[in-house]
Amino acid sequence: MIKLFNHYLHRRTVQQVVLDFLLVLAAVLAELLWRRADWSVIVPVLAYTAVLAIGMLVINAAMGFYQRVHNRTLSQSRARAVLAVLLAVPVTYALFGLVPLGIEGRKSLALAAMLGLVLVLVHRVYVAHSAPQSALRHRVLVFGTGQRAALVGRTLKKDDPHVDVVGYYASPNEPETEVSAWGILSRNKSLTDTALELEVDEIVVALVERRGGSMPLRELLDCKLHGVRVVDMATHFEKTKGQIRLDSVSAGWLVFGDGFSQGSVRNVIKRIFDIVCALVLILLTAPIMLMTALAIKLESRGPVFYRQERVGFNGRLFNVVKFRSMRTDAEKDGPQFASAKDNRVTRIGRFIRKVRIDELPQLFSVLKGDMSLVGPRPERPFFVDQLTRQIPYYAVRQSVKPGVTGWAQVRYPYGASLEDSAEKLQYDLYYVKNHSLFLDLVILFETVGVVVMAKGAR
Repeated sequence: MIKLFNHYLHRRTVQQVVLDFLLVLAAVLAELLWRRADWSVIVPVLAYTAVLAIGMLVINAAMGFYQRVHNRTLSQSRARAVLAVLLAVPVTYALFGLVPLGIEGRKSLALAAMLGLVLVLVHRVYVAHSAPQSALRHRVLVFGTGQRAALVGRTLKKDDPHVDVVGYYASPNEPETEVSAWGILSRNKSLTDTALELEVDEIVVALVERRGGSMPLRELLDCKLHGVRVVDMATHFEKTKGQIRLDSVSAGWLVFGDGFSQGSVRNVIKRIFDIVCALVLILLTAPIMLMTALAIKLESRGPVFYRQERVGFNGRLFNVVKFRSMRTDAEKDGPQFASAKDNRVTRIGRFIRKVRIDELPQLFSVLKGDMSLVGPRPERPFFVDQLTRQIPYYAVRQSVKPGVTGWAQVRYPYGASLEDSAEKLQYDLYYVKNHSLFLDLVILFETVGVVVMAKGAR
């Protein structure tokens, strides 16, 4: 994993992004060199091509092509690739056809760029459905055989196809065995010798009990000195899943670890970013918002907008505004979570929720300063009081402004229970710990994919 601006990215993902960017540039450069163009022409053309390549990376991210784990079929990946090409065509011809480059052969340059984009998408589809080479696989040894070790093993096997779990090394003070017997490694050799013999890249320490001699610190240090990475369970899930697991952290880990930093400079930059993006999005979506308001009025009586009190930054209350998507008597029996196929949702409401149009009025809350573009989802006081009592560290999410979209929203389906709220909190804690402008951009790109694919709506 690579930590870039406080956010963990898989090394393979970074390599794929760089390769795609260079592939588009290479296709246009090859056409220029074949025509023996002068460098005074090559430099500006490559600058425009770089803009196009960045746009293609955004489209690919929205289509989910940089996700390490997916459940798409080959046909679905091909369909997304075709959609990506259709989106890229007008952008390509706008850059090379409408922009006055002052050179000849702009049509051939556009065709070369399109060829590069098609090659990128063909490679994306191939990579998404091909097994990784054994030399590129990451070998992990789990230290422990209890419940925590079993959880680490299950998530690795389920969520990362590029990882090989070589086995579980038992601790002398952890007799309970939650993992399959065949996966337990022999203790006839030391942990260091076992790791070196099996060519382990990383050891994840996942012990239920870490006191009373359970942790062989000297052996773990020897492994680290031999080039084997050693991480605890909390750090492992933070790096690989983008979450701070409630069952693997303590107050001490949160206090003495890195992250959770706040600062006036960061707040000013984020505020400027919020204002600029909110203004642009309001201008772009104004026609959509007008048509939505008209459709809501035509379908049912009642107000167009739905106002509701929510808990914001540092527990301050504010009114969130959305397009009304439910009947006016939706909560006559008191507050309740939205559920799948909720019969309180109107026909127009079901559509605008599916494509997230109902969230657009929140952009005005961003301008006002009650919300940010990216942050934890704002909850109602009734639920906040309940969840704060029942879920540890729930109040931590209120240390940043709530957002129109967020890390939990793009990583986990819509929550409809206490268990869902606990799962989403683990992603919110990751965001609060590592939030940066870079992570905000990553979340916005993934939000585009969520909207396009209509995932997680209620």
